[in-house]
Order: sequence, then structure tokens, then C-alpha cells
Amino acid sequence: MPVVLKSAAAKSGARSSRPEVVDTVAEVIADVRADGDDAVRRYSAKFDSWDRPSYRLGAREITSIVSSVPTSVLDDLRFVQQQVQNFAQAQRDSVHDFEIETLPGVFLGQRNVPVSAAGAYVPGGRYPLTASAHMTIVTAKVAGVERVAATTPPNEGAPPPVSVAAMHMAGAEEIYVLGGVQAVAALALGTETIAPVHMLAGPGNAYVAEAKRQLYGEVGIDLFAGPTEVLIVADATADPFTVAVDLLSQAEHGPDSPAVLITTSREVGRRTIEFIDELLPAMPTGRVAGAAWRDHGEVVVVDGQDEAFALADTYASEHVQIFTAEPRDALTGMRDYGALFLGQDTCVPYGDKVIGTNHVLPTMGAARYTGGLWVGKYLKTVTYQEVRDKASSALLGEICGRASRLENFEGHARSGDLRAARHGGASLSWSDHDVRFGGSGK
Repeated sequence: MPVVLKSAAAKSGARSSRPEVVDTVAEVIADVRADGDDAVRRYSAKFDSWDRPSYRLGAREITSIVSSVPTSVLDDLRFVQQQVQNFAQAQRDSVHDFEIETLPGVFLGQRNVPVSAAGAYVPGGRYPLTASAHMTIVTAKVAGVERVAATTPPNEGAPPPVSVAAMHMAGAEEIYVLGGVQAVAALALGTETIAPVHMLAGPGNAYVAEAKRQLYGEVGIDLFAGPTEVLIVADATADPFTVAVDLLSQAEHGPDSPAVLITTSREVGRRTIEFIDELLPAMPTGRVAGAAWRDHGEVVVVDGQDEAFALADTYASEHVQIFTAEPRDALTGMRDYGALFLGQDTCVPYGDKVIGTNHVLPTMGAARYTGGLWVGKYLKTVTYQEVRDKASSALLGEICGRASRLENFEGHARSGDLRAARHGGASLSWSDHDVRFGGSGK
């Protein structure tokens, strides 16, 4: 029987957006759809106090901005992007086209075709998430996307240098300094100066997330995003101080970010709570992390590892860290998570910032049915069929006719009948046209 040492003071947010967010986003999208660039400019001035002749950065401006970034920062960006590229390339190499012959002369095939244009949203605001440029743009380029249009909000009335550098180095063909719903809508719908994309990726605030939700269907999206989540499974071998630090590392994302510990050790649970209480007052982001821990932090003690894994699966958390004696047990013991971080030397911030796996991951229970952003999100898996053998076409035609009539699809049936008659000698009871001896099919 689980023992709760700390429970969440508030319920986790629902997947649906607040009504005022839904209405505001719908209004902005409708205006961009109707007025294009004029609407984008109006809302950029209203929400970001930002206006310029063109929101797209020119080549000279990009070069100037990138040159203003310290060399050490550029070196770090290159390192991280190389890690992302290495992993994304391994993913792409694992996805194969194929063709098989299922019957004599019947060939079925599969191809993985990249979307032709993708949009990448790189957030600004409280946290300019330059790592999002790596995750969305590098991954798209490895997938083979020809055109990546990336956008980021202005920072204090100017293009944010490090974000621009990250987007440029990642391979974006177009870089816009434009934020919020107006940026997402412009990329999805297109305007007089911004060509539409076919796929949108990248995190953002509640308004950006709602915009992606409303635009889904007109464009593809990576995921429906919610607050960042972390869950740690720990046994008696875990260091409570490390557990506390790692829970707070994700709690600082926002006041609604769940941080959960499931442990087989009451002592680890108790000491973790004590360390969090000690660390929060001096933590620069302690106000945000403290609110998240107060309202959405949990510590639960269970009887054994199997119970811990089973309980962790019910959360389907975005990030799951495994601090146990044999952390790789979780690879077979768990199934519902966005990403696993195995062992106490592996932390979620590695995944967020430097290690190379993608940090755009499912939240709010979506890990029960999907994984995170990867090369495959930018690929369309399409099929093709070819029947070269006339006898096989006749066989398929006969069965197609019978199967279609079971479902009252007479038109489908006749399409099959035609091939059966043309290549197998059957007659067409519904037609006086003799396809066995006349017409182009002979």
C-alpha cells in the first residue's frame, strides 16, 4: 500500500485551454487569415511592442548578429547541435524504405518522404530556449526537410543574438523575429511575405500551444504541449540530495510543473523533502520552483521496485529518472513515459540541453499513446502498389468484387470485376461490353 509523504496541493491542469486563451487565439488566427501581414504587424506591436519593415532577418543582419556572440558560446552551440545531429541521424538511418512481392507480380512498397516545409518556434520571454532550435531545426534538416522557417520573439526590442545564432547554425533557411500566436499563425497560414509551412514544431506559452491546437489539421504539429514534468523512481541506494536538486531543476520551468518522487525508501523520501526545503530559499528561481513544489510536488513510498514502476506508469510523465541499484530494469519494467534517464549520473537537464536526444516530449499523460519529437515526425510514410502479373490481377479482382459487395460498395466491386474479366476470362454480368476481346485492356 503506497504511503504519501507529500501530496500535491492542486490538481494538474486539464488538457483543454482556458476559455480566454481559446478566444484570444481564435481571434488572432482569424485576423491573420483575413488580413495577412497587416494583422501580424498589428498584433506584434500590441503584444511585443515590436515592429520593423520586415520581420525576416537578412543574410547580412544574421552574420552581424552571430558575430556578436562570444566564440565560446558558439563553440558550445556547435557541440550541442552535433550531439543532436548524431542521434537524429541514427534515427533516420533506422527508418528504411522497402518493397516486397506479396503474390506473383504484385509489388508493395513503402517510402519515407520528408515534408517540404517546416516551421520552428523558438521561445523567448522568461527563458529563451535556444535548445529548442537544436531540437526542431537540426532534426528537421536531418530528416531532409528542404525549407525550415524559424521564428523567435524579440528580446528587449531587438533580435535575441544567441537564439538567432542557434537557429542559423542549426540550418534554418529563414529566420523571423516574431513571437506569439501571430508568428505561429503566419507560418501555418502564410501571408504576403511569409510562405506557409506544412509542419509546426517547438514549445511555447499557453497561447502558442493553443494556437498549434487550433491550427492542427491545416498543418501538422509535433505535440500538444503542457507544463514540464519530472518523476523520479528511487530506491534506498539513491542520494536524497541529488533527488532534491533534480526535482527542483524541472520545477523551475513553471509554477504548474509537477515534480514527483516514488521511492521504496521512506528515509530517501523524508530526506528529499528536507533538502528541498533547505535549497529553495537561496535558489534564484526559487519562487517559481517553490510554487510548483508546493502545488504539484509529490512524494510516495511504495513496497518494492515493481510497484514503483507500475505506479510511475500511471503518471505517464514526460521525464522519468531511475535512481535504483539496477536502473536498466526500467527499460523492461516501464512503458509509459516520454524519456527515461537511467542512473544518478544522468539528469533531465542533459536531455534538455546537451546530450542529443530530443527534448520535445509528451506531457499531461500523452506518453500513454505517443513518444516525443523525432526525425519520423518530419517524414510522411507513404505506400505504393503495382500489379504486373495478369493472373494475380484477375485473382485480386475476383476477391475484391466479393469483398466489396459484402459492404454494398458496387462501384468498388465493378473495378475488381473489370480486372477479373480482362485477365481471367470471367464475364461481366452488369455490362454488355466484352472486355475480354476488345478495348485497351486486351
